[in-house]
Amino acid sequence: MFAEDLPIWTKKHVQSTLPKRGSASHKGTYGTGLLLAGSPEMPGAALLTGLGAMRSGIGKLVIATPGSVIPMIVPSLPEATYLQNGLEKLAEEGIEEDFRAVAIGPGIPPSQTVECAVEQILDKQISAVFDAGALSIRTYPARKAPIILTPHPGEISRMTNTSIPEVQKKRGFFAKEQAKTLGVTIVLKGKQTVIAFPDGECWINQTGNSALAKGGTGDTLTGMLLGMLCCHKNWKEAVLNAVHLHGACADQWSETRSPHTLLAHEISDLLPFVWKTYEV
Repeated sequence: MFAEDLPIWTKKHVQSTLPKRGSASHKGTYGTGLLLAGSPEMPGAALLTGLGAMRSGIGKLVIATPGSVIPMIVPSLPEATYLQNGLEKLAEEGIEEDFRAVAIGPGIPPSQTVECAVEQILDKQISAVFDAGALSIRTYPARKAPIILTPHPGEISRMTNTSIPEVQKKRGFFAKEQAKTLGVTIVLKGKQTVIAFPDGECWINQTGNSALAKGGTGDTLTGMLLGMLCCHKNWKEAVLNAVHLHGACADQWSETRSPHTLLAHEISDLLPFVWKTYEV
């Protein structure tokens, strides 16, 4: 199956499924998310992902990151709370179920510590997003809470032992196959991002453009997924809306500016304006 054969998640879909902000709501209404991201070599990944989450409706965000990273990102994201050296702590001590959703991987190299943290996450009934350094080849347990993987074509190529050109020719097929085989949701990034759910439901997203072909934009998407999983009641709609609005921000940018010039953090800057145009 080619991506072009799939149904499109449109602006009308987004408009009808975005959550409303209740007048009597509080931060607990929209949930607490946990983000495990960043390293001394890639501190910006924690910031980019955190900004994406905080702009996407989340009530509260806890960022687990190395102690050396925290002073670098607090000036730009003082609204989050921080767990120093949280990856190691959570790998050993486990994850609290008070979190509504968790994302792990941006800016973190693969390691045994990451695998231990992933096991702790999978042991809890918490919506989970795995990206970048957390996208190792593994099996996943059957669980009620959703698991979302966000591979780019190179990563799904390794997962399937298939060449990147072959993956690109059959994006819908490989996304659906991996979703069914692993029992997870696959967000296969790239032009016409494919979102494949483990029950066989599959959609294509047509927002976005070449402005997103730059480091850090995937981190921002992971943050948006985390934030929307916290504030949406329907987790499938959260995933689809995050992908759509991420691309819509790039489209908005390219209406008046060159796609060469977009920086990943500017997606989060644009999101409040783009999101507003979807509110009815």
